[in-house]
Amino acid sequence: MSRPKAPYDMEPVHDWARLVGKSPNLIVYFAGWGDGFDATGTRNAWNSGALTVVSWEPHGTTLTQIADGASDRYIRTYAQAVRNLNIPVAISFADEMNGNWERWGATETTPREYVRAWRHIHTVFADTGATNVIWTWSPNIIQPGTHKDLSPYYPGNKYVDWVGLVGYFTDWDPHSFTGLFGSTLAEINRFSRKPQLVLETAAMPGRHRREDVRALFNGVAVSPGIVGFSWFDHKARADWRLASSQEGATEFRRMAANDLYGFDVRKVR
Repeated sequence: MSRPKAPYDMEPVHDWARLVGKSPNLIVYFAGWGDGFDATGTRNAWNSGALTVVSWEPHGTTLTQIADGASDRYIRTYAQAVRNLNIPVAISFADEMNGNWERWGATETTPREYVRAWRHIHTVFADTGATNVIWTWSPNIIQPGTHKDLSPYYPGNKYVDWVGLVGYFTDWDPHSFTGLFGSTLAEINRFSRKPQLVLETAAMPGRHRREDVRALFNGVAVSPGIVGFSWFDHKARADWRLASSQEGATEFRRMAANDLYGFDVRKVR
């Protein structure tokens, strides 16, 4: 689940639990380059049984500058804060890199520079002793405006723990899990067998949302490589908020009742 102000403020999390009948065990928040690490929010999430995923977006710099060490003081300070918290946290750096809409994406930089920046950040964290990070590499699903060959962007198994996926059910996309994610999963499986996480997903409100919610849950349930998903509960280019569609929210609550979802991540060994 991703909601504004969560997990620093836990009321959006509690409200989500009331809506879907179960507390989330995965909370994603977005951080800009230069922001400090939200240790308070990450601790709040952990104490509620949830893992935090930081979607770290390098606005205001370039991947080449990062790779060349221009931000090392900032990265080191961030890594020290993560290390000092000493609980698991996932970090997804510069996601959707295969798309053409971000400054760190396919039209503004090269796969080589992306990989250099990723590996450099990973090395700084390792040198700082921040070993409690689950490094989550997160391309957008293959679609018009994205590169189909994802392997040049992959930093390598040594530098990646999970593979994230960003993909949304829209009125112009297939209304099935395989139709939306299948080709991207097949491409990723060519070069990586790391666990997979649907980092960002949601469905447009309207007549297809109930069907899309069901497709999401059923698709995750039969995909042994996928460890979970996060619903992007924001109003952005569409109103992705679950509460914006009663039928979708009711179906989500019904599907989420399955014991497969919502376990306490602190009990995973």
